[in-house]
Amino acid sequence: MSHSMTRWLEQQATVRERRGWVRRPQARQANSAAIDLASNDYLGLARDPRLAEAAAKAAKQWGTGATASRLVAGTTEMHVQLEAALAAMIDMESALVFSSGYLANMGAVMALGGPGTLILLDEHAHASLVDGCRLSRSRVVTFAHNDVNDVVRHLEERTEPRALVAVESIYSVGGDAAPLPELLDAAEAHDAMLLVDEAHSLGVSGSGGSLGHGSVAATSLAGNPHVLVTATLSKALGSQGGVVLGSSLIREHLLNRARGFIFDTALAPPATAAALAAVDIVRDEPWRAEAVRANAVELAERLGAQNGPECAGAVLSIPMPTPAGTASAAAAAAAANVRIGCFRPPSVPDGISRLRLTAHAGLTPRDIDRACAVLGQILAVTQRADITAIQGNL
Repeated sequence: MSHSMTRWLEQQATVRERRGWVRRPQARQANSAAIDLASNDYLGLARDPRLAEAAAKAAKQWGTGATASRLVAGTTEMHVQLEAALAAMIDMESALVFSSGYLANMGAVMALGGPGTLILLDEHAHASLVDGCRLSRSRVVTFAHNDVNDVVRHLEERTEPRALVAVESIYSVGGDAAPLPELLDAAEAHDAMLLVDEAHSLGVSGSGGSLGHGSVAATSLAGNPHVLVTATLSKALGSQGGVVLGSSLIREHLLNRARGFIFDTALAPPATAAALAAVDIVRDEPWRAEAVRANAVELAERLGAQNGPECAGAVLSIPMPTPAGTASAAAAAAAANVRIGCFRPPSVPDGISRLRLTAHAGLTPRDIDRACAVLGQILAVTQRADITAIQGNL
C-alpha cells in the first residue's frame, strides 16, 4: 500500500494531466538547424567564440569552479572587474554579483524586507521576486499590473516606516514595459525604494549611446538613491549569474545580509569571464540590440503579438485559448523546426496560456519568413481548436 505522500503525488500528476499543465524538458541537439524563437540568447552571445575563449582561459587560470563562497575564498579579480563593468554600463554606483539572477532577486528582497518594510509587488512579477517576498517576513501587497495609481494608494495607506516597490522593466511573459518614470515619481514622493528587474532589458533596451544597456541606464533612474536594479547574466549576456546594483550602502548591506550571497558558492570563473567579455561586446556592438528590436517589431506585426507593434524588448506574447492547445501549438512548431515558448498556468501571472516568442539579433529575413509561415498556419488552425490537423503538413 502506498503511503500518503505517494498518493498525493499521484493525485497531483492526475490533476496536471487533466488541466494540460504537464511539462517535460525537450533535449536540443548541438548545432541544431531549428529557428530559435524560444531561448533568451537575445544577442547571440551564448555561442560567441569570444565568450568561449574568455571562459576557457579563466577555467585554465582559476579552475572550473569558484571553490568557495564570495566571503570565504570565492572572490577573484574577475568578480571585482565584472561588478565594476556592470555598474559602469548601467550607470549605478556599485554592483554585487550573485551566482544566478534568481538568487539576486531573492537576496535583494529578503535583505531589504522584514518587519517594518512594506513590499509592493506587481502582479506580473517574476517568481524569483515572489519567492523573495514570501521569505522576507514583510507585509506584501500585490498591486494591479503597471497601475501607478494603485501603487500610490498603497504607499499612502502604509503604516510601515519603509517601503519597497518591485517591478520588471520588461515583463518576462507579456513582454510589456513598466512605466518606470511614473513609478520613480511615486517612490520619491512617498519615500520608497523602487526595485527594477532588468532581466529582459539588459542587452536589449536603451537608447542613443546607451542602447543595450537596459531601461534604467542614462535615465533619471540611473544612480537615483530610490532605485535598486537587478539583472541576470544568463540571457542577453550569454553567460550565467545575476547582479544587484545600487548605492555602495546597499551593496554593503547585501554583502552582509543577503543569504543567497553569503551562503552560496561564488559564480564560477568561466561564467564570470564570459559575462565580462559580453559587457564589452554590448558596449562596442550596439547593432545587436538594434537587430533584436527590428526583428521583434517585424515578428509582432506579422503574427499579431499582444505587445506589438511597438515592442519594448525581445519578448512577444500571443494569447491562446487553452493550455492543451498551447502545448500542441508549440509541439507543431517544433516539428517544423521552429522553437517557441509554451507558457501555461500556473507559470503565467494572469492565468492566460500563451505562446511566447523571443526575437534574436541573428535572425535572417529567411528565418523570419519561415517562422511566420509556420506560426501563421498554426495560429489559424488554433482558432478552430484543431491543431493536430496540421502537425503533419508543416
